[in-house]
Amino acid sequence: MTPLPKLSVIEMNFDASLNHDGQLVILVSEDGKLDDFGGRLNKLMNGAIDRALASDDFHSLDLGKVLLLSYPAGLKAQGLTIAKLNQNSGVYETRACGVEIAKTVKCKSILILNGEFQKAADLVEGLALRNYDYRDQKTHAKNTDFDLQVMVQSVQEYSDKINEKLAVIDGVFFTRDLINAPANILTTSSFADQLLALSELGIIVEVLDEPELEKLGMRTLLCVGQGSVSPSKVVVMHWNGGGSEAPFAFVGKGVVFDTGGISLKPAAGMEDMTMDMGGAGVVAGAMKALALRKAKANVVGVVGLVENMPSGNATRPGDVIKSMKGDTVEVINTDAEGRLVLADILWYTQERFNPTGMIDLATLTGAIIIGLGHEMAGVFSNSDILSKQFISAATAEGEGAWRMPLGQAYDKQLKSRIADMKNVGGRAASSITAGQFLKRFVKDNTPWAHLDIAGVASIAQESAFSPKGATGWGVRALNRMIADHYEGMEQEPSG
Repeated sequence: MTPLPKLSVIEMNFDASLNHDGQLVILVSEDGKLDDFGGRLNKLMNGAIDRALASDDFHSLDLGKVLLLSYPAGLKAQGLTIAKLNQNSGVYETRACGVEIAKTVKCKSILILNGEFQKAADLVEGLALRNYDYRDQKTHAKNTDFDLQVMVQSVQEYSDKINEKLAVIDGVFFTRDLINAPANILTTSSFADQLLALSELGIIVEVLDEPELEKLGMRTLLCVGQGSVSPSKVVVMHWNGGGSEAPFAFVGKGVVFDTGGISLKPAAGMEDMTMDMGGAGVVAGAMKALALRKAKANVVGVVGLVENMPSGNATRPGDVIKSMKGDTVEVINTDAEGRLVLADILWYTQERFNPTGMIDLATLTGAIIIGLGHEMAGVFSNSDILSKQFISAATAEGEGAWRMPLGQAYDKQLKSRIADMKNVGGRAASSITAGQFLKRFVKDNTPWAHLDIAGVASIAQESAFSPKGATGWGVRALNRMIADHYEGMEQEPSG
């Protein structure tokens, strides 16, 4: 698995900064004034920092950007990075500055002379998020591990905040590793095994295998995986950090590979369908983050793990399947399989846990990419309160999310001649009809949001906080939403 940086939070020490042989990072406001540490370094460097700050290169830098000085005279360091940040710089600028440090500094040992800068945790967050590199499948992978030291005026004041950020980033990295893994490595069974390992963090993990799923009546989920030799599974993760309140629920689609089944996808780009378990990956990462930071809330994560393959035993277009709820579904397109997985586990989650609220995540429709591109996930919800809670958290974390409509007018597209409903409603408004399909498996008294993350789970170009590939989108937003609204108090269902 991809490791986090080895972090040390230490008190300001001038001698230690002089003897550091990696990369030094100093923070300088846009007025170019140096603090005491910076002034002493500048003197040792015969005024080199002052000359850099007087240059057009520094004055033309936007806030959050960096300027590099290589092999500074008078210091042991390989380089000195000047980061342009004000004391009142915003969270986004500060995170973005951390990203710039990660992108420009190639040294394996970084020492940040943070001093009294209050947003040190956000700076570290950006640096750590961007310093991700999936290399599990490379025989001669370049080692990108690095040590990170942060010098501060008060270790006690800063260390808890920084370590809490790293706990959440550990969850992000877990999600990225899961989504980046090829399908012959991340099978339904190996995925379940990795989730079972979360029990070491205090998460209670249950794995429901096919006989138990059949007994529960999860026929729509099972019909997706019946053409594959990989067994379908449902994994339930309980984090019990709160009181006696009912849990909040995360529900994730975990299609470890999606060929489209009998409704076979085109060959071009099918290799990207290793990411079709992205919803389950985000749920797993969020649960890990909550456990690592010991969140004072009760949260349950439920993921359906299947593989959608064509075979003589695969579900056919035109088959009618009865869901766990009891409704019948005419399968028009076997490539609209994610909603069949979610239908059963959404109903199961409500029947078993009666959650205070429920969010499902799925790489569900290509249409959401047409509508929102790769900048935003689509948010569909029956609750104004819950949708605002999530979108506010996503915005604070720099993870784009946009609310999309639901409405009874779309139900007519799901009408079936021979069953209670069809699993697709045609091309028009297909992301909305997918949400409308899922809504049929949500009880009226359950605050619910569906997140279509097809455009943001894995991307072809780097994003603000990640290299290309899996982004880990959603882990930080879900964590923040729980922290802001569901921790440390008895919860009543939101409306």
